[in-house]
Amino acid sequence: MKEEIINVDNPNEYEIIIGQGNFSIFAVDDLYRALFAAVPKMDFAVAMNEAKPQLTRVNGNNEELKKLAAETCLKIGAGHVFVVYMKGAYPIHVLKALKSHPCVAGIYVATSNPLQVIIKETELGRSVVGIVDGKKATKIETDEQKKERREMLEKFGFVVR
Repeated sequence: MKEEIINVDNPNEYEIIIGQGNFSIFAVDDLYRALFAAVPKMDFAVAMNEAKPQLTRVNGNNEELKKLAAETCLKIGAGHVFVVYMKGAYPIHVLKALKSHPCVAGIYVATSNPLQVIIKETELGRSVVGIVDGKKATKIETDEQKKERREMLEKFGFVVR
């Protein structure tokens, strides 16, 4: 079994969601519609690998994001994996719509952090084994940092009491 670490390209700190689903012949267009309905004015793209006929399908409303999503999905190469790149919204705005779609089996990650995908490859194909999402934690949040975080959340419209 071969192992590979895929570095996910994110030149502008876009939000990225990686998941796995099924029936990709229509799923990429359905996921496009789900994302569009969740946040109509955001820029986004979704790409999905189809195990048969072994290709990456892509849809989106932004050419740069379509290119990034397609290239990342193809590099991962695992069947039925999908990759979303988006700007103008956060994953919290779209995850419910994605997770509730019947073709979505699960979500691996939703982040704008530096990202790596750990892949295992057998004679049959490739599989996502895990995700490395950003740098490791090195300390515990202080009361002052907690106050700053909550003020920022309130500024974004997420009220924390």
